[in-house]
Amino acid sequence: MSSTNLNDQIKTVLITGGTGLVGTQLSELLTSKGYTVTHLSRNPTQKGYQTFYWNVKKMEIDDEAITSADAIIHLAGAGVSDKRWSAEWKKEIYDSRIDSTRLLKEKVAELNPKLKHFTSASAIGYYGWDSGDKLVDEESEKGDGFLADVVEDWEKEVDTFKELDIKISKVRIGIVLSERGGALVELMKPIKFGLGAPLAPGDQHMSWIHIQDLCGIFAHTLENSVEGIFNGVAPSPHTNKEFTKSVANQLNKSLWLPNVPKFALRLIVGEMADILVGGNRVSSRKIEEAGFNFQFVSLNSALQDLLE
Repeated sequence: MSSTNLNDQIKTVLITGGTGLVGTQLSELLTSKGYTVTHLSRNPTQKGYQTFYWNVKKMEIDDEAITSADAIIHLAGAGVSDKRWSAEWKKEIYDSRIDSTRLLKEKVAELNPKLKHFTSASAIGYYGWDSGDKLVDEESEKGDGFLADVVEDWEKEVDTFKELDIKISKVRIGIVLSERGGALVELMKPIKFGLGAPLAPGDQHMSWIHIQDLCGIFAHTLENSVEGIFNGVAPSPHTNKEFTKSVANQLNKSLWLPNVPKFALRLIVGEMADILVGGNRVSSRKIEEAGFNFQFVSLNSALQDLLE
């Protein structure tokens, strides 16, 4: 896809969730490209970026955050794996995404309906707990389960920006690999102590992406005026067993324990065990056809970059 002049129109990018794992690196990337990056926070005292106040529970936001933005990248939302899935936490996971998107839409409509672009995070959880060996893409049907329901309603809320004739993009994020935190760091902990093992059954697919490529996708949507839904995953998904072995090999560790059974995972993390023993084999073709070139196509190249 050829570049448009949209990147010349976009000077300031407002990022929600700017201090999170993805937001931190995305802020660095966009700043290096010459954009002015601003953040939203309930405690706007952080250094490095101009930060404006917002409080989603009170539906409050500093007007200047909206009026100064040419584009918004919306990453905020309660962490899916931060806590055991109590009814209260599931409500927080849902409400934090729906209410924050609704607040942004209302304020953009009121203060800055000429915003150039709104890009929102989403999740491959849309495809359900486990889609098996089937390769799913952006046209695939919604799957079953709590996360699929959350993503469906979340994306519907993002779609309301179309009412303002604002370009919108949604990036369904897979398993993000970073040396700074997240899934890879957690997986490495038992492996380093010789206690690593695949999660039962082991043949479930893990659609991963290097954090550098994920941030690149978000930047690509702005720079090339790309609209639509895109899977934020690398072109080469692996099974859980393959993935775990690759990490162990990179750390020069052996895997000798049997697969961790589902019942044991349920005892530890409760209902969230379903997403650990399930999986999705997700296609990256659409974002590639939109002109994005991955830097880390293979899992080994991604792990070498992050762990060496």
